[in-house]
Amino acid sequence: MCLSIPSKVKSIDENNYAIVETLGVERGVSLDLISEPVSVGDYVLIHVGFAMEKIDTAYAIESLKAYEEIAKMMKDGTIDEFEGDMGLLSKNS
Repeated sequence: MCLSIPSKVKSIDENNYAIVETLGVERGVSLDLISEPVSVGDYVLIHVGFAMEKIDTAYAIESLKAYEEIAKMMKDGTIDEFEGDMGLLSKNS
């Protein structure tokens, strides 16, 4: 299973290569697999170095807030790494 976190487009060069920011980390991705225009400030979902889909800004921001809340809860011990694993992991494994 793959989890893609919304990434904000920071810059795009002449080769359709973008620098995106994901939760404070910047990386480069190709925009070649997206059929619609992508601009600086847009949010995309990425997988193995390729932007796969452009997503709505409001949805992206809502998703990022949820990820940040989960990370905060894991950091302060409110939830542990096994909570919400849908039975796929075991505390004994």
